[in-house]
Amino acid sequence: MQTNSKLCPVPAAIPPALAAVAQSRDHIKTAEFAHAMCRAKQTILKNHCLTGECFGIRPVKQGKFLLWPVAAIAKVLNGEGAS
Repeated sequence: MQTNSKLCPVPAAIPPALAAVAQSRDHIKTAEFAHAMCRAKQTILKNHCLTGECFGIRPVKQGKFLLWPVAAIAKVLNGEGAS
């Protein structure tokens, strides 16, 4: 019996450097996201302001913070693209 990969997506492997930054959290702050993507924090904020996303990743707003999902960042860093 074959399984359908669309029904059971395999989570992206989290690169070791990103795992060290995330410290088993599901979301990271903008400064940590910028560091992981090798960009300035202001670049991330500008892209979010203009398009509502950055590198195809949409953040979650919690209070005054933008929190970026680690799983989506791992997909982008692994070359799979954001979902």
